[in-house]
Amino acid sequence: MNIPQEFDTIRPWEPEDLPEVFDRLLSNDQFKQVLAYLYPQVPFEMIAQKLKACKTNLDFQLAFAYDFVHGILKKAATGCEMDCTSLDNTRNYTFISNHRDIVLDSAILDVLLVDNGFKTTCEIAIGDNLLSLPWVKDLVRVNKAFIVERALSMRQMLMSSKRLSDYMHFAIKEKNENIWIAQREGRAKDSNDRTQKSILQMMSMGGEGSIIDRLKQLHLVPLSISYEYDPCDFLKAKEFQQKRDNADWKKGPMDDLVSMQTGIFGYKGHVHYHAAPCLDGYLAQMDPENLFALGLGYPQRFPAEHLGDRRDLLLGEARVRIEGVGHHAHDDVGDAVGGDQQQNARRPPAEAHEEVPEGRDNIDSEALGPRAAHGFYGPDGCLGLLHEEHRQHAHAHGRRHAEIGEL
Repeated sequence: MNIPQEFDTIRPWEPEDLPEVFDRLLSNDQFKQVLAYLYPQVPFEMIAQKLKACKTNLDFQLAFAYDFVHGILKKAATGCEMDCTSLDNTRNYTFISNHRDIVLDSAILDVLLVDNGFKTTCEIAIGDNLLSLPWVKDLVRVNKAFIVERALSMRQMLMSSKRLSDYMHFAIKEKNENIWIAQREGRAKDSNDRTQKSILQMMSMGGEGSIIDRLKQLHLVPLSISYEYDPCDFLKAKEFQQKRDNADWKKGPMDDLVSMQTGIFGYKGHVHYHAAPCLDGYLAQMDPENLFALGLGYPQRFPAEHLGDRRDLLLGEARVRIEGVGHHAHDDVGDAVGGDQQQNARRPPAEAHEEVPEGRDNIDSEALGPRAAHGFYGPDGCLGLLHEEHRQHAHAHGRRHAEIGEL
């Protein structure tokens, strides 16, 4: 299949890539040690022969991953099933779920899709923070994973998010794949399963049409994952407490590996997956103005006090340009912050016209598509879309806004 080159660094390996990737894996000493641990009674040559016989990613999953996951569930779970009666197993969907286990959430879903007669498994969104070892990165891409890039600057994150969204739309529309993505970055350590708005904002950056059209094109299916017992509960509690007690605490290089191993082999009790109906019908009936309540768009003009804390906007910090402050406070402010506050106290309630990501002036909007050249997505297709004269006025004063400071 002809995959656009822009996706080369994040996409799963395609069938034509597999022979070279298999050779790399089979020559890697760490990968050989993993195989010896998982298959102690099977000669390496036999495993290599079976691996090289896989012509597609799905072949690999059915030959290795399917039996491996079933074996784990047989030893470490009392039962596992999926209620997907609301779905058509001949269609493809984007499953967006709560996140409990680094490896098994998506791996078990793949097995359950096969068992329920779906035509294929899922392409899996995985953070690059878990892929520090080259052979692990190769292996997950063989297993139909695409890469979510993290720890980037604001500008890089914006470009990466656009590319990620474009790839998800491509996988659904052109490759006819399913997709699995967690509803938030990382596992919910406190079981607070609220979907991060930034995930929905990212998904609406690709595709065509309004926000509603773009989300409908992904055929979103909310998926609830339940483990009776979480093998990593004590590890999550420990991490949660360490972050609470020390704001500067960071995970060590082995922490995720320990969580992976504990999650895979630890006791889970009963496991249940429950898929809601596809959201296409719900989205089709939604009033575009209601997207404001979901944090996915804004009316063209709205009171600044409605803005709230929008630090999650476009996966990064945001700035607000405020009429009545930013556009009139350049010439008579000595101290940028203090003077701004004094002027703000004397003026009527301000209105916000646009939220601007940090460093927006340096972003190549043409690379983000035609809509991004005039703002980001909102009810009419753009987020906080300014009238033309306001756009020009804001751009001309962009540098001087920086002198006032973040509002």
